[in-house]
Amino acid sequence: MEYIAHINEITGKLQSVEEHNENVAELSSSFSIPELSELCYAIGKMHDIGKFCDKFQKKIRGEQVNVDHSTAGAVVMEEICDSFVGVIAQLCIAGHHTGIPDTGLVFDEYRDDISSTLYSRIKRKRQRCTIDSEENYDAYRNVMTLPNIEAESIIDYILRDCNNPKDDLINKIAFITRYCFSCLVDADSIDTGLFCGTRNENQLKSDFKKCLEKVNKHLNSFICKTELQKARKRLQEQAFSKIDKDAEVYLLNMPTGSGKTLCSIKFALERAIKKEKKRIIYVIPYNNIIDQTVTEFERIFGNDVEILRHQSSYSYEDDNNIDEDYRIALKNGIENWDVNSIIVTTAVQFFESMYSNKRGKLRKMHNISDSILIFDEAHLMPMEYLQPCLQAVSYATKYLNSEALFLTATMPDFQRLLNVYTGTKDSQIVNLIDETKEFRRFNKCRFYNLNDISSEKLMNYINQTASVLVVTNSKKAARHLYDMATGKKYYLSTYLTGVDRKRIITEIKAVLKKLEEDFPALENIPEERKIKVFSTSLIEAGVDLDFQNVFRESTGLDSILQSGGRCNREGKREHAVTYIFSLSDEEAQTRETEASNLAKGMFDKYENIQDVECIKEYYNRLYGMNLDKLVGKTMSHYCEERNLTYKNIPFKSYAEDFNMIDNKTESIVVPQDENSRKTIESIKYNEFVSSRSLQKYTCTVSKSEFEELIRQHVVDDYGRGIWCLTNENYYSNKTGISLELTDYFL
Repeated sequence: MEYIAHINEITGKLQSVEEHNENVAELSSSFSIPELSELCYAIGKMHDIGKFCDKFQKKIRGEQVNVDHSTAGAVVMEEICDSFVGVIAQLCIAGHHTGIPDTGLVFDEYRDDISSTLYSRIKRKRQRCTIDSEENYDAYRNVMTLPNIEAESIIDYILRDCNNPKDDLINKIAFITRYCFSCLVDADSIDTGLFCGTRNENQLKSDFKKCLEKVNKHLNSFICKTELQKARKRLQEQAFSKIDKDAEVYLLNMPTGSGKTLCSIKFALERAIKKEKKRIIYVIPYNNIIDQTVTEFERIFGNDVEILRHQSSYSYEDDNNIDEDYRIALKNGIENWDVNSIIVTTAVQFFESMYSNKRGKLRKMHNISDSILIFDEAHLMPMEYLQPCLQAVSYATKYLNSEALFLTATMPDFQRLLNVYTGTKDSQIVNLIDETKEFRRFNKCRFYNLNDISSEKLMNYINQTASVLVVTNSKKAARHLYDMATGKKYYLSTYLTGVDRKRIITEIKAVLKKLEEDFPALENIPEERKIKVFSTSLIEAGVDLDFQNVFRESTGLDSILQSGGRCNREGKREHAVTYIFSLSDEEAQTRETEASNLAKGMFDKYENIQDVECIKEYYNRLYGMNLDKLVGKTMSHYCEERNLTYKNIPFKSYAEDFNMIDNKTESIVVPQDENSRKTIESIKYNEFVSSRSLQKYTCTVSKSEFEELIRQHVVDDYGRGIWCLTNENYYSNKTGISLELTDYFL
């Protein structure tokens, strides 16, 4: 009997289990770093041993039978490696379809659901083979030789660089397990796709040398006449002077308006060419920043770059501006990030690709190696996940031959944080900006604290300004002030869909430009031409707008400075002010936080809160007050809370609890045009719908607001789990979704 792994449904050709296992072993080994290549080969060689059984062969030939083929290789692995290196291999093999399971305990009993652990599955597999001869897979012994694993050398590699063996060992074993799993599942997917004819080899590529020529040309085109322009050039040259310095992590601290994005991409291109890196991965905290960054790169690089955008709000299937070959290459690239190009993605996507347990997410992890990693607005890594985020960067740069660049205008002491919280020894870190005296040139507004103030009095300040941005901590407060305002006004929050937010921001840019053209001095402006924008914090990063004055509700120092970056952005005015306020109105008040209280202290201590020392002290005190949060989300801490050791790592449970974004909200699809209405109709009739194609039509509400909309029977998921607005009168393209009808009919 020939044991078959796959059947090509188009040609009818058969692939043997032996051939597939060998192909996957070779591929998996080739993907791996040298220290783990032997282990990855063994894992690939043994991953489908369970297909050497009669029951699976009946299944592959069309019979309706159930069989677990993934656990068999994990059982056999005990014959060749009985250390925890063998457990790493067992976890990868057993989880190569359903995801890495929790390791569990050796006496675990099998549960016939997704909660089963590695040890319970191994126990169950042995029992099934005893009572059902058709699940016996001993036929593998007749056609393949088990690989060797030199466990001692791998153990030495794992123990290397561990400062605190108790914690660091758990975190490093978890990292290596996910990494080996990534090599395995990508190899498995590629070999299966190539044999079955479902994979196209189109790959995104970029010419880094030509891209560097173009970015150099672009930077050299800037005319340096003003002191601000000269300071910008000197700061950039200071960073570029260290391009030849080798390091694991580079820190690029540059003020808003100093050209950080261009500076970072030039630096990354130089390092990628010098060190022969395969890709540049640009990691951005928010989806809305990606649109602006990609547009800028495409404008500069033209046809010399094929950018892979991997974000929830972008659907390559619906992008009419790309040809079919590019579309296929994008599809391949999103699956595993195997591109010789530039990848632009979100922080959530990147770190979930390091900490998930699922095949689809972890498949790309091994391709984070040999890369230049740029973390834009690096200070926005969430505090509760700061340690695992820094650990991921440290592992990628220390063990996967990558380099990282942290980019921000409000830089915490990342040098200390990386050395203290990553669990790796002697990280090589280079600060690209040592001399900060030029920063004062970019202080284009002053900051003034209004303290507690009523909405009415605040509105008096607002009405005196030609163009004003008001940023609040809540959608409720932003809407409260918007409703009070008169004249030309705009509202921005996640109550609006992505389509409307983008449209409104485009309109704001146009009216601001026209105002500047008609009134260059911004004086004697008619009331009807004054511009008022009321927004939540979504406008603070990645939205290139310039206002005469800004009002920011009291919050953390970084957010205050980000909002201030929209005040007199081009430095044309001498008396621009960013006002900080706290609303005294009971209906619009928001809760004071540690960060906002600490920022108030900085106002009292420092004459200028933009000073580097002020920012550094703010972060040191903020992190010092929150040490428990900083260390609470690592795998080692997760195990400690559950009294587990490196032998019992709970991969599945940890991944399910690893949520970098706020999950206390619900997304609702709003019908807005013909395309969205057709998509919603497809949902109704249970047709396939790409969730990415719906992102731009989606708005966000809190759990309690969502429950209220359900109570009013104006949302429905049609049994698909994708909630859609069924009464369009509950949505306005100016203010977004509402909890009550926007129009009343008698």
